[in-house]
Amino acid sequence: MSGAALSALLAACEGFDRVGVAVSGGGDSVAALVLAVEALGATRVAAVTVDHGLRPEAAAEAAGVAALCAKLGVAHDVLRWDEGPRGGNLMGEARAARLRLIGGWARGRVGAVVLAHTQDDQAETLLMRLARGSGVDGLSGMAARREAEGMVWLRPLLGVSRAALRAALVERGVGWVEDPSNADPRYLRVRARQALGVLQGLGISAEGLAATAGRMQRARAVLEGAAQRALEQHVTEDRGILRIAASALDLPGETRDRLFAHLLMQLGGSAYRPRLEDLQRLLAAGRGTLMGCLLRRRGETLFLGREARAVADLACAADQVWDRRWRAAGPGEARIGALGPAGLEQLSRQAREGRHPHWRETGIPEPLLQGLPGLWREGRLVAAPLALWPEGWSLSARPLAAIAPPGP
Repeated sequence: MSGAALSALLAACEGFDRVGVAVSGGGDSVAALVLAVEALGATRVAAVTVDHGLRPEAAAEAAGVAALCAKLGVAHDVLRWDEGPRGGNLMGEARAARLRLIGGWARGRVGAVVLAHTQDDQAETLLMRLARGSGVDGLSGMAARREAEGMVWLRPLLGVSRAALRAALVERGVGWVEDPSNADPRYLRVRARQALGVLQGLGISAEGLAATAGRMQRARAVLEGAAQRALEQHVTEDRGILRIAASALDLPGETRDRLFAHLLMQLGGSAYRPRLEDLQRLLAAGRGTLMGCLLRRRGETLFLGREARAVADLACAADQVWDRRWRAAGPGEARIGALGPAGLEQLSRQAREGRHPHWRETGIPEPLLQGLPGLWREGRLVAAPLALWPEGWSLSARPLAAIAPPGP
């Protein structure tokens, strides 16, 4: 089976001069590192370990990975999660921190990061999402490739069993550590792993569940394609506000919900779709707020943009990115911030004095204009390019991404 793993690694890493491997010290990630070196050569591989600071053994485990990397001739770094957990979802917070830390480490250093998720992990993920009542998206499991944190993330071993990877390590005389939390039934993934053993009696195997995830991924791609066509036909962007033909509300439910969920995620900067009940309530009303966004209807056009309250406290220098998507260019120094009621009041006063056209000529509802950016200096608005008062400044937004699964 190590031959299949080597082939999968080679295929996934094709086109990347150098890849990173996330290595915890456990059997799966150690196997991914060893096999990546065999497949690509040590000079094309870098390794990284995240010490979450949650277990006293973690530092020794990171040192063990460092020793293995030195033996393999692979560069290795250890990253620490200094801020630690803040809420009640320890596993979720640790996963998000790991993604953020490794993403920062990888940018400019490697072209992609290899994660060691296996066929067993895919099957466990499917069971956990089935327990949550997930639909096609959730049951499509983990993607073999996705982008996040400005980096490409690869899971080339989703077709390889956990046992096969450990057998490859035994064959090569390479050891690994076992994280005791992997046997702690307090964690849902551990209970899913235990359930898999029971389900074998019904003929439900990790291999079969992983195959189901693959079929769901194909179904998801078809659904996403329909939603992408709807986006192209029904949605235009004007001054950072999305104008959506009201006829989009009459699309087949699955297509409509995917379209609007994608638009909300893009504007609000969320990696996760809204709750289906909340989304459907918003669309039934044709107006309202959700995920920091505001929906308004005027005749046969829906307007969707940022809710002013959600961005009221956001501000940055003009040469930085505001609200994850806006950039400014112009004379002098200024800060980017939401127009808000104060900005529109100043613009209205200046328009009455004949200094520029009134912002109402944009055709955009007032509450949505309030959530758009302007240029401020010492508490006074100095330019509003999106509201017909540029003063030598321009504002541009990152384009909407194509509809694609957000990834687990």
